[in-house]
Amino acid sequence: MKVGYSRKVMELFMHPKNAGKLEDANVTALTGSVACGDMIKLYLKINPETEIIEDISFESYGCAANIATSSMITEMIKGKSVEEARKIVFQDVIENLGGLPKIKFHCAVLAIAGLRIALEKWDYLKGRRKMDERFVKNLLKGILDPHTDKDLITSGVVKNIEIGESNVAIHLNVKNDEFFDEIVSNIGEVFEKLPMVVEIYIGGEKVAV
Repeated sequence: MKVGYSRKVMELFMHPKNAGKLEDANVTALTGSVACGDMIKLYLKINPETEIIEDISFESYGCAANIATSSMITEMIKGKSVEEARKIVFQDVIENLGGLPKIKFHCAVLAIAGLRIALEKWDYLKGRRKMDERFVKNLLKGILDPHTDKDLITSGVVKNIEIGESNVAIHLNVKNDEFFDEIVSNIGEVFEKLPMVVEIYIGGEKVAV
């Protein structure tokens, strides 16, 4: 309480709900960066016929607010339809937590960004949207560049995107430094559960994902 966290935040930090990997999830989303301080991975199990979110869990790296917001969003959307989940905004998460210090609002924004990405991937799986450059950029915008704390698109890390019938080629403008493996790994996870082969190139050379 002395650090500005509500009782609900501290409760979910100490005893998070729906934490851990969901093995039978049919859509996932990754947002943030471990190197930048906060990362969230959401796992959703959505009924293909009713489009009800039957189960959801999360994995989180970061502060108490990051864990609490991740846990809260899973509680808020479990049992809801995809369309109902779309309407939830980060202010709703903050309100349900009994408030957050303004400096921690980004944790709620990150959790909502993860939800948006998961639902966008679901739309693709349901045939409601195409695998085009805009879609790929939206997925990559969830990941932060450790060098700048900006997303991979805004920071200029992603140089070019090429989309084939069953593959996506992503050309990067990034150094092979201490953050290299994390960036490549995160890009691979962004496309998890999607029926596409992801290829990453640096300087024209293909790297392992």
